[in-house]
Amino acid sequence: MNTRCRGGAALMVLGALVLGAEAALAQKPTPGVTGTEIKIGQSAPFSGPASAYGQISTAEADYFKMINDQGGINGRKIRLIAQDDGYSPPKTIEVVRRLIEEEQVAILFQTIGTAPNAAIRRYVNQKKVPDIWLGSGASMFVSDSKAYPWSIPFQPSYRLEGQMYAKYILEKKPDSKVAILYQNDDLGRDYVAGLKDGLGGKFATMVVKVLSYEVTDPTIDSQIVELQSSGANVLVDASTPKFAAMAIRKVADMDWHPLHIIDSNGALVKPALESAGFDKSAGVVTAAYLKDPTDPQWADDPGMKDFQAWRAKYAPESDPANPVWAYGYTMAQALVVVLKQAGNDLSRANILKAATHLPDTTKLPLVLPGIAISTSPTDYRPMKSMRLAQFDGKRYHLLPE
Repeated sequence: MNTRCRGGAALMVLGALVLGAEAALAQKPTPGVTGTEIKIGQSAPFSGPASAYGQISTAEADYFKMINDQGGINGRKIRLIAQDDGYSPPKTIEVVRRLIEEEQVAILFQTIGTAPNAAIRRYVNQKKVPDIWLGSGASMFVSDSKAYPWSIPFQPSYRLEGQMYAKYILEKKPDSKVAILYQNDDLGRDYVAGLKDGLGGKFATMVVKVLSYEVTDPTIDSQIVELQSSGANVLVDASTPKFAAMAIRKVADMDWHPLHIIDSNGALVKPALESAGFDKSAGVVTAAYLKDPTDPQWADDPGMKDFQAWRAKYAPESDPANPVWAYGYTMAQALVVVLKQAGNDLSRANILKAATHLPDTTKLPLVLPGIAISTSPTDYRPMKSMRLAQFDGKRYHLLPE
């Protein structure tokens, strides 16, 4: 063989080696994904001021047990590693670092809370780890999606919810005096911003008092007393269950009878309304996007029947009156939709693509009628609307649209 031929052959071999190396790199396995398993990480508040949300993680784990018993996703079982962050952002950072760097999870799922999600999103996006279905409706996670494309919310934004309450107030009590109590973080401030959006120029005249509280506060009695003294006949309460229960009890104990609007985070039948007392909670207005398992109108609904069957077999400890179970069930169901859509390519990039390309035909059985679900790379909001509901002392009833 002459020198030219030998050189050409060497180049061909070198080219083959380069292509082989590139292919090997392209096929580099995703951390946490094997032929039989996909490992998912979660930071959840099993303790601390938002521990009521810890059962969301339990519901999700119970749902994945059912999926695994059915064969998993394309033959892969889901392994959920959930660790307690106490609803403390510094702790969330510590937990998420451990999940990604030590546990080597493929993705994060349902990190609960606005402040915890805000604390980790820079790190998560630097690592390019999908954080699917953030447990927060803060508008920042929608508006900042270009800067943080690996963080994907699910529920309607709190700001949108605040706008809905403003519209309701203008329709039902256009001459009212409004007092606002909000949690002093991005969650609470989002609701205030939504109320300002919805009330527009009337915000300055209709809103007579705005007060906040810290999640570390032992009580909010002084705030409620001051809000009542403002002469308000509408109280908008942007909070979480522990503080919503405090507010309901104090309002009742003072014999104050405002139209009491509580955000969807705080207005849970259990533990918030039950803790405050169902009699004291009668009349509370909130927003919802999921069917209420205790509402007889859904008794024959196929999706509700499936939910109740799942509860009986996989979550016998669950309480249908506590909406965290329906929420966790639905979020886990939505993740399964994403993983199935990703197919056998469970690279982080393809999971992200699946989560941001949900078709408008996507259905989740416990979502209320009329609420569509879809995503796109330019619209990260799977849910874009909610329904208002009012508590009658036993259960919530949907208000006319």
